[in-house]
Amino acid sequence: MKQVQWSNWSGSVRANPRTVLYPASIAEVEKVVRMCRQEGRRLRVVGSGHSFTPIAASEDCLISLDRMQGLVHVDAEARTATVWAGTKLKLLGELLFRQELAQENLGDIDVQSIAGAISTGTHGTGRAFGNISTQVVGMTVVTGTGEVLECSGESHPDWFKALQVSLGTLGIILQVTLRLEPAYKIEYESRRIPLGECLKQQARLAEENRHFEFYWFPYAEPCQIKLMNKTDQEVREHRIKDYISDVMVENTFFGLISELCRKLPKASPYVSRLSASQVPLGRKVNYSHRLFATRRLVRFNEMEYNIPAESMNAVIEEMREEMSRNKYHVHFPVECRYAKGDDIWLSPAYDRDSAYIAIHMYKGMPYEDYFSAMENIFLRYGGRPHWGKMHHLQAAQLKELYPMWEAFRAVRQELDPDGILLSDYMGRLLDVSGPISDSFSDIG
Repeated sequence: MKQVQWSNWSGSVRANPRTVLYPASIAEVEKVVRMCRQEGRRLRVVGSGHSFTPIAASEDCLISLDRMQGLVHVDAEARTATVWAGTKLKLLGELLFRQELAQENLGDIDVQSIAGAISTGTHGTGRAFGNISTQVVGMTVVTGTGEVLECSGESHPDWFKALQVSLGTLGIILQVTLRLEPAYKIEYESRRIPLGECLKQQARLAEENRHFEFYWFPYAEPCQIKLMNKTDQEVREHRIKDYISDVMVENTFFGLISELCRKLPKASPYVSRLSASQVPLGRKVNYSHRLFATRRLVRFNEMEYNIPAESMNAVIEEMREEMSRNKYHVHFPVECRYAKGDDIWLSPAYDRDSAYIAIHMYKGMPYEDYFSAMENIFLRYGGRPHWGKMHHLQAAQLKELYPMWEAFRAVRQELDPDGILLSDYMGRLLDVSGPISDSFSDIG
């Protein structure tokens, strides 16, 4: 055991957990849960700290599953693999590749643990694909009562639908079984087109391409579109060119001009236009797990909302009008993606084909007014927040957005009746009362 200060990736949430533990086996996790129950303590599980909300913060007991990584079992015929919950997505991609397998879709970073990614509903882009949780076909979990539970669509189906996006409040995920497909290559293409043209074409582009997303640069006319499709072409890497674009342009140069905006906020519109003009263009071919993710070295705060897919253009137009009226000091692009609807109880894409819109603000720059204004627009269109991104919603509002909200709360009560997996933040979010005493620092 050791005591440390914990911070999320962006530095917006900090906590001083009384105990930090690194279990290396199922038995050790069971022991921790029993200890917390006996001593009346609270615990949370932390992955890579890439959530912008205090979802993982704890002033009591914090568990990291970093010592529980790797493959457990691969069924090549069924195209499934069982993996330890702490496995980071980047490592998972390489381990599966050695087995000639791959996940059908991934998000735009790959540093998260698989358990953290599914617990928050992390997603990629592609109208034919749900979030990463939809790839899960089974789980092994230690519940809040200390019971080891094997759960799937066939075994405990209701619990399974709650566990697929659980916010870490139903149990500690130990192993995850994923539905996979044969390893495949993708041709990636980056183009720059006017935003108006992009909005006219976005529904068609989302339909015609396996993966499509676009980046709108506030106060600039051009936007970047990214197209990714399966291919049988040979791997086509440009290591020097990729290093220049991925590291020098998108990170080092962008970090420098972000510092300029922090010190001189009124420069933000000019920097946004400059960034739009310098978007790296071109094509490359590689295996899927090596192309989905991008490097993110420049730190920021983020809000992301899920909206009905058909509302994309209307929401973007309202955002443009709001920015034009109030001239927010923002130079980060707005990221726009797509996902297939699903039946997971707390998935933001529950029961609807979806678009996701993410807004960002450089670390150290005020974001509250900008985020609040955009959030009001998202909510007018039935927006649901990404669980790992900033939002201001309370339990009563979330209940209206999620038809299975009360069913989820009932499962939570069944699997963790003593609330040992609830921090103060999670207790408020789920409207669960009890002797919860965690206090963390949300420093913005």
